[in-house]
Amino acid sequence: MNTRVSADDPSTLSVQIQETAANASKRYPAEVLQTFQTGIENVRATGIEKSAKQVGDTAADSTLKGWDEQPVTLSEVWEKNPVILMWYRGGWCPYCNLQLRAMQKQIHAIEGAGAKLIVLSPELPENAKETAEANDLDMLVLHDANNQLARKFGIVFQLPDAILPVYRDKLQLAKRNGNDAMELPLAATYVINTDGKIIYAFLDADYKKRAEPAEVVAAVNQLR
Repeated sequence: MNTRVSADDPSTLSVQIQETAANASKRYPAEVLQTFQTGIENVRATGIEKSAKQVGDTAADSTLKGWDEQPVTLSEVWEKNPVILMWYRGGWCPYCNLQLRAMQKQIHAIEGAGAKLIVLSPELPENAKETAEANDLDMLVLHDANNQLARKFGIVFQLPDAILPVYRDKLQLAKRNGNDAMELPLAATYVINTDGKIIYAFLDADYKKRAEPAEVVAAVNQLR
């Protein structure tokens, strides 16, 4: 089954991201844009896209909490229904907010296919709540404290020196995440079946590239 969507469809997440990136390129000097591109290349050079968990691998399990402090054990969820695990870096990231809103628009299709969307982030619960409220989200958001689950999936990377000052000083990542670790997870998306196996994986070192919601829904529908 072909899960690809048209790259030039104006409703797709990829087009929205391209527009946001184009606007950013007009606001920032060329040297700043090149610094961020260098950071992306440095992350890709670590081989993280290949060393992280892939399709066919067994998903890592964990018990995490959201801002309501209620624990959720992931395996208990996917034993009942397929699960979409989606990481976002933080509410400070415009591309993450675009992805969150795009997935929110697909929530009925996801639930109609019998799946559960679980969103994970290293940002503190109070910050995650603000992100959810700002984007009018109605989905389960869990705090991946210290990137513990992201580390099990192999998607955590150290911020390259070239871009470290921006995240440390301007974005105040330590304050947002509640720790001093200068690291982030890839904005990865996985679909996990009821056997705990990964049947879809989107991994990209470029934070401007995200899983297309329609493709994720199509992957879930293949399980029916």
